[in-house]
Amino acid sequence: MKNNPMASIASFQFPPTYSFPPFFTPQPNATTRLSQLQKWSALIQSWCRHHRIHRLSLIDAVESPLFHNAPLRKRIPLVEARKILDWMAEGEEKGGGGRRAEWIDGGNKTVAWIWWRRPEEWAGILADWIESTGQKNVVLTVYELVEGEETMSKEWHGMDVDVMMKSLNVLVKRGKAQVFGNEGQEGVKFF
Repeated sequence: MKNNPMASIASFQFPPTYSFPPFFTPQPNATTRLSQLQKWSALIQSWCRHHRIHRLSLIDAVESPLFHNAPLRKRIPLVEARKILDWMAEGEEKGGGGRRAEWIDGGNKTVAWIWWRRPEEWAGILADWIESTGQKNVVLTVYELVEGEETMSKEWHGMDVDVMMKSLNVLVKRGKAQVFGNEGQEGVKFF
């Protein structure tokens, strides 16, 4: 089942630190804490990539194996999960996690984009695919890009449409694409 972490839990490989009880407790030492945040960021990105999740609900995630190691009887509470995602949302220049998360619901901080690939990275991948398939100056619908037969083997197939639009807007800003049409029926021409 698409985007159902429980359906393929057995196939996800947790890192060794996931079985280490202190991993689930905020570390007081700044160096250790930074390492802990980096490992949580890598785990969250890997989890989301494996399950093809772009939009992570913390309310659901804190009850999932991502933040709850049942055999250890350890879990990350919601307040700590928010701190981890806050760190992931900060730029590296501010000592953060390289903008690998972005809050969708503002101050509520319950739903976030998880950027296992940032829109800029997706934009580059899309541009390369357009180039390699000879589709410059061809009009494609956003639906074709996300759900089309030609993209079934591509990593972005089934992507959240909002993420696709963010990625296409990067290409628009770079002068490599034009998006037109009504919401839900957008077309894209690549240059």
